[in-house]
Amino acid sequence: MPSMYSFSVPVFQRGLQNLSAYLDKIEAYAAEKAIAPGELVSARLIDDMLPLSGQYQRASDTAKLAVSRLAGIDAPRFEDNETTVAELRERLKKTQDFLATVTPATMEGSEAREVTITPGGNKITFKGEDYLTKFALPNFFFHVTTAHDILRSRGLSVGKMNYLGALS
Repeated sequence: MPSMYSFSVPVFQRGLQNLSAYLDKIEAYAAEKAIAPGELVSARLIDDMLPLSGQYQRASDTAKLAVSRLAGIDAPRFEDNETTVAELRERLKKTQDFLATVTPATMEGSEAREVTITPGGNKITFKGEDYLTKFALPNFFFHVTTAHDILRSRGLSVGKMNYLGALS
């Protein structure tokens, strides 16, 4: 039976890797169109949603906080002040570096660990497995998908295979 580790850490690592690949596409597109990459970093899908930078920040936060909550360890804290491709790339690297420190043994028993979060000020307590499957993973993929959609809406050639990433 797959472990909580296998359903979390590698999944988050892969999604963050795909977000990193989008940063390469942003730089290439900006150079081709002679626009500042910051225009894409600050782009929004719609006015009341976070910009691309915010989608990256929330995906990073979800990955590191989910793993830290499930494993009962501290996650690194980031300022949420990234405004450039280089800063977003560094944030993803720091998140990946943290995830690389987590082992399957670190996550042992996390399916039953109690996790309490307070989204929108509402206190919700989950068992670890429910937290991962009903909140953390859907939240992570919401932000990855929204980042993808922002780039598509700005004309970047990113498609389903970019979203899925390498399949081997």
